[in-house]
Amino acid sequence: MSFEWPWQYNFPPFFTLQPNVDTRQKQLAAWCSLALSYCRHHKLYTLDVMEAQESPMFNNKKIERKLSMEAIQVVFEELRKKGNLEWLDKNKSRCLVMWRRPEEWGKLIYQWVSKTGMVNSVFTLYELSNGDETEEFHGLEDWMLLRSLQALQTEGKAELFTMDDGKGVKFF
Repeated sequence: MSFEWPWQYNFPPFFTLQPNVDTRQKQLAAWCSLALSYCRHHKLYTLDVMEAQESPMFNNKKIERKLSMEAIQVVFEELRKKGNLEWLDKNKSRCLVMWRRPEEWGKLIYQWVSKTGMVNSVFTLYELSNGDETEEFHGLEDWMLLRSLQALQTEGKAELFTMDDGKGVKFF
């Protein structure tokens, strides 16, 4: 399935930050939505800002427009404020993108555990992320899986523990 671009993506002014406050807010909301949808579609969890500028996400070669580095930083800061992005370094050159928050992933995982009758079962983190390919959390990166399970642990629905060969989790 190919990625479906929003209509604004083929509208040249979309690639220039608008000076009007109301217009800019709508534009930033559209960019945030586009970035999260793009990352979700391509299962991207980590982005390099320099590489992002050259990726199709911010560079529409068809209309020969790309978002400036300054504008990308503004979009990323907006995503950070919303809790969808965390910087990996002080220079803000690499970031974690959370197109679904850890609590949301935790809820999905717990729904699967309940649906499959696996409450009171123990899993390794590897089994969860590499097991049932039909589940949306299949292939989830370790850092996000761990945060999701920590959210479930906080809710009293799971307990994380360390084993000889890594981490495990028991669901309640």
